[in-house]
Amino acid sequence: MKVPGPPGRTSQALVRRIVLPFQEFFRAESTSGLLLLACAVVALVWANSPWRDSYFHLWETKIVVGGGPFQLGQSLHHWINDGLMAVFFFLVGLEIKREMLVGELASLRNAALPIAGAIGGMLLPAAVFLAFNAGTPAAGGWGIPMATDIAFALGVLALLGDRVPAQLRVFLAALAIVDDLGAVLVIALFYASGIDGRSLAAAAVVLLLLIAVNRAGVRRPAIYAWLGVALWIFVLRSGVHATVAGVLLAATVPVGTRIDVGQFINRAGHYLREFEAAGPRLNAARLNMQQEAALEGLEQAAEGVQSPLLTVEHALVPWVAYGVMPLFALANAGVTFTPGMAAAVVSPVVAGVGLGLLLGKPLGIGALAWLAVRLGLARLPPGVTGRQMTGVGLLSGVGFTMSLFIGDLAFGDTPDLDLTKVAVLGASLVAGVAGWLVLRGGPLAGALTGEES
Repeated sequence: MKVPGPPGRTSQALVRRIVLPFQEFFRAESTSGLLLLACAVVALVWANSPWRDSYFHLWETKIVVGGGPFQLGQSLHHWINDGLMAVFFFLVGLEIKREMLVGELASLRNAALPIAGAIGGMLLPAAVFLAFNAGTPAAGGWGIPMATDIAFALGVLALLGDRVPAQLRVFLAALAIVDDLGAVLVIALFYASGIDGRSLAAAAVVLLLLIAVNRAGVRRPAIYAWLGVALWIFVLRSGVHATVAGVLLAATVPVGTRIDVGQFINRAGHYLREFEAAGPRLNAARLNMQQEAALEGLEQAAEGVQSPLLTVEHALVPWVAYGVMPLFALANAGVTFTPGMAAAVVSPVVAGVGLGLLLGKPLGIGALAWLAVRLGLARLPPGVTGRQMTGVGLLSGVGFTMSLFIGDLAFGDTPDLDLTKVAVLGASLVAGVAGWLVLRGGPLAGALTGEES
């Protein structure tokens, strides 16, 4: 993206354009976390009510789309997990790309701390899970405790208000985005099944076409949307999980602008002066040709200064935050508690997932972040204390959306999936409360961290 040189209002406008997506991201993610919690509660109550059968039958309803060789027939549950979640992963991909270009991950010095923390927060939870489940049929669930649910985590931070510095929110967002990137790679590499070479080759052709479209300077979102649907279909049929198509599509969406902010201001002023000089302003139906030409030039200048990536991300955030993710929670959080489940709660699956999230996450993040700082590879954000880093580590143990998603991939429709749901929901609740208490401060925070508050 070309950045204008002259300071002043032009530079301020550019800063606002860069900061705005972060502000909207935090606002949407934090409020979405509360909606996610509500949907999870509804799912649990529904799945344990006299109408529990209707809950499970609803998600097994088959929906057929298309016809002939392009016909797809899936249950409602699969349409949500394979289809709508591809949109979620597309947004994740856009966020990763933006962060790497203009965000916290754009500078190696700034990115070192969240990258180190995220790596530790993925490796140690997986090791904890395998410590309980290695050599058993459940060993494939090692990816479940690796993920952080950024909506819930930022939702808890939002409840703390000014007690939490803005730098801590940015660090948590960057850490969770790196965490999401790791989850995408894990899903693509380790949770694929029955690879279809022809479909995979077709997906590669579509991806190359998307890259060519990007290189040709095509900026219309509709072109990327139609090619993205084709990419999703081929990835779905290839055996690689369909949500990976969302991240691949995001990587091809243009980020640069055709003109910079300074050029836009100059062109906009030129066209506005032309419009004013073209004659008296009557109404939209009676504009003269010169006025219409000036308006068309102004529209083209406005389009040229907008980044397609930021435009698409801005449009998607509310749909994903208030539609896709709550619907996923409603469809996946429901588990019926049976008398025999109490004994199964002490199973290796529950222990691996629960302790992986509650202990593996904060210890892994803290250990590698501390090591990166000690080695001089990274530095703590200004104004952030060790206690606050501990609180963020605990909040990262809120797995929910991504953990449930990977659990479904790992265990499918088996009893281990129900145990996974219980472990994820329980551990996420404890991690969220513990993180809130530590970040809030006071005697309880001191007891949890071993420090004086």
